[in-house]
Amino acid sequence: MDFSLTAEQTAIRESISGICRRFDDAYWLAKDQEGTFPEDFYQAIARDGWLGICIPQNYGGSGLGVSEAAIMMQAISESGAGMSGCSALHMNIFGLNPVVVFGTEDQKRRMLPPIVAGEEKACFAVTEPDSGLNTAGLKTRAERRGDRYIVNGQKVWISTAKVAHKMLLLARTASVGEGDQKSGLSLFYTDLDRKHVVVRELEKMGRKAVDSNELFIDNLEVPLEDRIGEEGKGFEYILHGMNPERILIAAEAVGLGFAAIARAANYAKTRIVFDRPIGQNQAIQHPLAKCWMALEAARLMLMSAAWQYDRGLPAGAAANASKYLAAEAALEACQTAVITHGGFGYAREFHVERYLREVFIPWIAPVSPHLILSYIAERVLGLPKSY
Repeated sequence: MDFSLTAEQTAIRESISGICRRFDDAYWLAKDQEGTFPEDFYQAIARDGWLGICIPQNYGGSGLGVSEAAIMMQAISESGAGMSGCSALHMNIFGLNPVVVFGTEDQKRRMLPPIVAGEEKACFAVTEPDSGLNTAGLKTRAERRGDRYIVNGQKVWISTAKVAHKMLLLARTASVGEGDQKSGLSLFYTDLDRKHVVVRELEKMGRKAVDSNELFIDNLEVPLEDRIGEEGKGFEYILHGMNPERILIAAEAVGLGFAAIARAANYAKTRIVFDRPIGQNQAIQHPLAKCWMALEAARLMLMSAAWQYDRGLPAGAAANASKYLAAEAALEACQTAVITHGGFGYAREFHVERYLREVFIPWIAPVSPHLILSYIAERVLGLPKSY
């Protein structure tokens, strides 16, 4: 058993860190204040081919695994880019896995290369206002009319929709009551046609650089050739990408946590109070040390989950556990970083308040900590379902 990174994985981390050094804390502070998409950062990652890290080589990607993608996303977050940097890329890294796995050869050649090259951006249009995590209860309707579908409905918390060209859309093709709810959903990868899709941005607590939105879909025409796989199997296809998503979110959370405690430790070394650095006090040292241990444990858990997934092993428990542990550790780390700075922790120029605002994203999404605990209780410990 070898816990060290391979030479290739080390090179990935070093290369990504090198790109990120060109986008310093001042850059991300400005993006957070302006609320503008980090296009130059996005294109820098695209130019070096990293947007396709998990896309097969036949379609312009690198064909690497979730382990390598996790290393990449942790490095981005840890650079100080946090969730602003990671969320700008997240959909490109593994969001189109259903196309890779279930798409036709024509669809793969048409849909994947523009994403890898950074020529197109996509958003993930699944969540709805009245369903939350009950994905099987989606109401957005796609009605078949000849060689196309007509889509009507509403989506919410859709990241990057203001800048996206495409959307991976889950919609109902069979009415509730026509059989199993899950079997009535179909998956589409299609144009985000703004003549038929109104995008309304949600004002939120953090990560202002990357938009979150409500979508109002009115008679959107989707060609039959944009349906991924079979009609009615969209729920199954979406599930295929959930474990990798949890692993990557965990990596992003761990990176953000490490960024927070590194900044706090540096501040504690130089902040002099009562004629000594505050970092000399155990009341400062011990919480930071505990945070480092929790983050490192979460990192090992997520890398184990990635290793399991990349080898085709059942990874549900490990992926969910890594997301839970990483988010809890990162939340504690960001809070500790703020209090280590004292009053200055509340000042934007010291950056840790931005980390704290952003860390709630991996803590809440894409699945709440409470549902992860329920999953582990039921699937690992064999306890009865509680909801």
